[in-house]
Amino acid sequence: MKNIKIVSLAACMALMLSLMFFSSCSNDDGAETYNGGPVIESVSPSGYNLDGSMKPLTPVTLVDPKNYYVIHGKGLLGTQKVYFNDFETYFKPTLVTDTDIIILVDENTPYADAANQLKVVTSKGTAVFGLTVAPPVPTFNSFNFINCSEGDEVTIKGKYFLNPVVTLAKTLTEPEVPVTVLSSTLEQIVVKIPANANHRNLAVTNISGTAVSKEAIGTALYDDELYGMQWGGPWAGKGVNFAFEGDSYQGEKSWRWEFGQWDGGNWGFNVDMTPYKGMRFAIKGTKNGRVNFSVNGGPNYVLPVTTTWVYLEIPLSDLGNPTSVTMLTFQESNGDGGNTVLFDDIGFVLK
Repeated sequence: MKNIKIVSLAACMALMLSLMFFSSCSNDDGAETYNGGPVIESVSPSGYNLDGSMKPLTPVTLVDPKNYYVIHGKGLLGTQKVYFNDFETYFKPTLVTDTDIIILVDENTPYADAANQLKVVTSKGTAVFGLTVAPPVPTFNSFNFINCSEGDEVTIKGKYFLNPVVTLAKTLTEPEVPVTVLSSTLEQIVVKIPANANHRNLAVTNISGTAVSKEAIGTALYDDELYGMQWGGPWAGKGVNFAFEGDSYQGEKSWRWEFGQWDGGNWGFNVDMTPYKGMRFAIKGTKNGRVNFSVNGGPNYVLPVTTTWVYLEIPLSDLGNPTSVTMLTFQESNGDGGNTVLFDDIGFVLK
């Protein structure tokens, strides 16, 4: 289906300048008029860079969706249809000359298992040109388990994982490290964790860019299970399920807590906070509300609860600057009869 685009005044000016430039370069008063079928000679970016400069008309063989390009050749004036990877793409007839077409690559153009071809259909025939449509930059949603070790198989979930390359992400002091990919689809990758991966983030790269995990390996307090708990429990003695499979933010499970009004609980740990600058939470409830949270009996921090997952990173300065975590306290504080709250991706944020 054709997707009609609205072009801004600035974009129109850039496109028209591109068209005028190509047309003037292609116009040879001494040459005979071309009357044959369509021919595609090159494809070049058109429009402005982020700094306001015009993009150079340099031929490319890789195009990005949602960007303008100049299709250059001859016999193009009678263009009827344009296809990127067999996906019909709208073009403005006013931006077509015999030698050039300025066109926006539709964001819905297929990029995986595709023909890698541009086709221009005119009244005199069809021109075909080899061209690759880039996928969007990857999105990194989660990996499981966060507290993994050398040799573990870990599943990464996200989108646009076309021919992915996975690494331990580069840091200020450490280079990136290749990670073995065991299998992959467009939305899931299974990798094998290398040595010395603790406190490193995972990164996924495709031809369009790189996405890095929010969480670092080995920084989870809850990720499908509660790690390192030494004592504790809910005050009311009910309603806690550490392996709830009905919903999750990260991984396959979440911690489901059925709070009565002003109910809560204490949980004991022994975590050295030297490497960390904060704590992280994902939280969701059956209704909007709040949960009071504190570390080692220190200052109260209100965790906002909504009916969709909310991800939070809390600086240690808001929690009393603890040097270790020995006790976490949670208390439902809606004041309206309680709430059922899901917790997930509880852990620590590296300095």
